[in-house]
Amino acid sequence: MTDSNSELSIIGLVMDASGAVQIVMFLLLAASFVSWSIIFTKRRLIRRTRAACDEFETNFWSGGDLNTLYRSATRIKGGSVGMASIFESGFREFNRISQQANAVEPEKVVDECRRAMRVAQMREVDRLEQSLETLSTIASTSPYVGLFGTVIGIMNSFLGLAGAQSATIAMVAPGISEALVATAMGLFAAIPALIAYNRYADKVVRLEVRYDGFMEEFSSILQRHARTQAKGAS
Repeated sequence: MTDSNSELSIIGLVMDASGAVQIVMFLLLAASFVSWSIIFTKRRLIRRTRAACDEFETNFWSGGDLNTLYRSATRIKGGSVGMASIFESGFREFNRISQQANAVEPEKVVDECRRAMRVAQMREVDRLEQSLETLSTIASTSPYVGLFGTVIGIMNSFLGLAGAQSATIAMVAPGISEALVATAMGLFAAIPALIAYNRYADKVVRLEVRYDGFMEEFSSILQRHARTQAKGAS
């Protein structure tokens, strides 16, 4: 019963708050909704990307034919992601250069393939980092927005005492309470956004390191293939 009364009193404070404080609370609720939406979406995206990378690495290092792996990557519904996308870009460039009439030095072949893979990597990292900046913005600004609402609420409380003969706690308690609710809502929006931003930013960095490692290993493989083709052509 106490919890119900407490909840009703908080709702009453929100409903009876001044217009400016209500606007602040609405903005914070909207920021919290956006934050949680990004958190759940980003969680699914990173989990799906990591699973795709694990599956691709297993297939890549199983010793299968690169052409077969390339055809499998190009047939993925919705397009390849993660390492598969980087592999697809690099191997497509390798095939394009290999089909040229004029022989190309192996080092130049690898440089062109690495450049194509770097572009694919930047695209993949950008896809993972998308909306993380919004989380950072919510985490850094929500407490200040809540503090702004707190200041307004306290100012309104003291302005209401201007014409009173005597001031009591009961007269200022509602205004101060609504002001503190604004602070609490600011923290409610900021804390999950900050935790999620730090967590997902770390996961993106880890995936980027995996991409870099794969690019170096795949570049070495392509270099060996290019040298073999160059010897065969000569």
